[in-house]
Amino acid sequence: MEYIFETEHLRVRKFEMEDAKCLYENHLEEEVKKWIPNESYVDIEEAQEAIKFYVDCVNSRHLPYVLAVELKETGELIGDTGVNKVEGNSNEVEIGYGICKKYSGKGYATELLKAMTKFITETFGINILYGRVMCGNNASVRVLKKNGYEFVKKEFGAEDDPYGNGMLIYKKEY
Repeated sequence: MEYIFETEHLRVRKFEMEDAKCLYENHLEEEVKKWIPNESYVDIEEAQEAIKFYVDCVNSRHLPYVLAVELKETGELIGDTGVNKVEGNSNEVEIGYGICKKYSGKGYATELLKAMTKFITETFGINILYGRVMCGNNASVRVLKKNGYEFVKKEFGAEDDPYGNGMLIYKKEY
C-alpha cells in the first residue's frame, strides 16, 4: 500500500474500494451527523461512488482532495481528511478532518490537521487555509487552535449549517 504521508500514529492514503463499508459506517456516527450533516452516505453504494470520485481527484491532483486516515498500529480506517477550494480564490482552501468516535480524544485529529496542513501547503502551494466549524463543536475548535488557526468571523446562512446557529471561521496563512 502506498501512503501519501505519515505521522507518529497515522498513515494517510488514497481511498480504496474496500474502504466503502467502513467509510459508510464512520459517517453514520452521531457525532459526524451532528457536526457535519452533509457528509453522511445513503448506503454503501453511495460511499463507493464517493471513493471513485475522491480517487479520481487525487490521481488528477485537483480539488477536492480527500484522503483516508488509518491507525498505524492496526491499519484500521479511523477517519478522513481533505481540502476543497474556496470560491473565487485559487490560493485558498477549506480543510476538513474527521476521526471516528472510538478514537476521538486521543490527539489524532490535532496530529492529522498539522500534517495535512503542511502537506497541502507544500504540495499545492496554497497560502491560506480555512477551517469552518459549526457553532458548538468545541472539540474541532480546539484542534484548529492547537494548529495555529485563528478565529476570523462567525458566518450565518451557510447551507451546511442546518441548525442556523452559525459557522465559526478559522484561518491559517503561510
